[in-house]
Amino acid sequence: MQQSLAGDQRAYAILLQKTSRLLRPFLAKRLSFTNEVDDLMQEILISIHKARHTFDGNRPYKPWAFAIAKFRLQDYLRSHYSDQLRHALDLDDLEESLHEPVTESVISYESISGEVQKLPEKQATILRLMHQDGYTAKEVAEKIGMKESAVKVAAHRAYKVLREKLER
Repeated sequence: MQQSLAGDQRAYAILLQKTSRLLRPFLAKRLSFTNEVDDLMQEILISIHKARHTFDGNRPYKPWAFAIAKFRLQDYLRSHYSDQLRHALDLDDLEESLHEPVTESVISYESISGEVQKLPEKQATILRLMHQDGYTAKEVAEKIGMKESAVKVAAHRAYKVLREKLER
């Protein structure tokens, strides 16, 4: 660096090449893509060029160069992540979209009640209590004197029969 400050252009070119080789692994560990490393390397070399008059010849070159690289990397990451935050979804909008139904079904209990009535009496009663009257499987089990697991199995079998009929 001292030779380049004295006007030796060849020494300056060698200095920039060696600096690039020195800093590339430092940047590659911290950035995901090669093009990001290349772009930031160019910015760092430009910053070193602009700040070369601040170099103190009594101190080592590498810590000075690494300090500039660290600050340029911080600037890059700050702008990169702030840009991502500007394009990120607002959590309030996301929360509202989560409360909306994923699919809207035109099938309701009322629209298939005719098919439900064709089911065996126990299955029809279970579906009516759960879907028309709003009872839970546990409440239905208590009402009709069955175990909760038996109510769930009967409801599952009824759903399966209804699904097959509606698919036809």
